Amino acid sequence: MARKFFVGGNFKMNGSISSITEIVENLNKAQLDPNVETVIAPPALYLLLVREKAKKEIGVAAQNVFDKPNGAFTGEISVQHLTDSGIDWAILGHSERRAILGESDEVVASKTKYATENGVSVIWCCGESLEQREAGQTLDVIAAQLAALKAKVADWSRIVVAYEPIWAIGTGKVATTEQAQEVHASIRAWLAENVSQSVADATRILYGGSVSEKNCRELSKQPDIDGFLVGGASLKPAFVDIINCKL
Repeated sequence: MARKFFVGGNFKMNGSISSITEIVENLNKAQLDPNVETVIAPPALYLLLVREKAKKEIGVAAQNVFDKPNGAFTGEISVQHLTDSGIDWAILGHSERRAILGESDEVVASKTKYATENGVSVIWCCGESLEQREAGQTLDVIAAQLAALKAKVADWSRIVVAYEPIWAIGTGKVATTEQAQEVHASIRAWLAENVSQSVADATRILYGGSVSEKNCRELSKQPDIDGFLVGGASLKPAFVDIINCKL
């Protein structure tokens, strides 16, 4: 079964009511490739705004979600809040949350388990730092992140994997097509060996890390690159070109 191409837009802590409304209106008006699943992740305060304004074909993701039901957890967003608001996705394990907020592999896995078991699909992020890449540790680092996820998760059908080399996020540096494909192939091989061949065949693996309208076409041709998780470029009109890179 062919894996449906997937493009996610992570707005991070950017935007305003007016600018995000404009982004959504541009996406609504654009002729988006119907063979691509498109999901956008605005800051939490704008999730309802985006869900109400975006056409139904466009998915909406939170940038984080907690791993407990509603309760005394000040400042957190629950899975129940998301499902009640028509939000079907969450981004978990982004390197900024791992590095800046100290989220461990185990915390990310726990959040992913709770979300996927309670009706929210997850864009689960993994990736290595520049030091780890230069030390030849890329595949070991990602295998450890995957192993922590496997220890908690039984059903992978609601998980999309996003490989984001940390050294390429927002830096303008991009992994070469060959580097990206190598890591994506190794992730798929790990899934085949440690989970199952059917999960490996079905799981979409996205590339993230300074994806732009200039490099997306070449990356999209690789056999194990099933889409993108786009950062800064998702705030620009060129995001449409990335969504439509297979046309």
